[in-house]
Amino acid sequence: MKLIIRLLLNALAVVVLAKILNGVTVDTYLTAIIVAVVLSVLNLFVKPFLIILTLPITIITLGLFLLVINALIILLADKLIDGFSVSSIWTAVLFSILLSLLQSLLHSFLKEDRKRT
Repeated sequence: MKLIIRLLLNALAVVVLAKILNGVTVDTYLTAIIVAVVLSVLNLFVKPFLIILTLPITIITLGLFLLVINALIILLADKLIDGFSVSSIWTAVLFSILLSLLQSLLHSFLKEDRKRT
């Protein structure tokens, strides 16, 4: 149940950011849910592999290259999903940063509700 709520919150974040950012489009709410699932799977399987491959440049840039890796994951999701599009790498970087912030905010509300009970 917790996983489904987290995926729906991630889909909500994707929809909100698609409304705010000009270069990001999501066709339907179902597409946003699919984007949330695909991003989760890519972050689980592909991102660790990319981090290991780019470890030297990540160390040299003091971790800032991880923003590029996040943007590449989002662009990969753009290629895999038909109703989701991101216009450029810079839009993907901005989308990645804002998505992380919005997900943290939404998930913090979820954690607060659990602590009260």
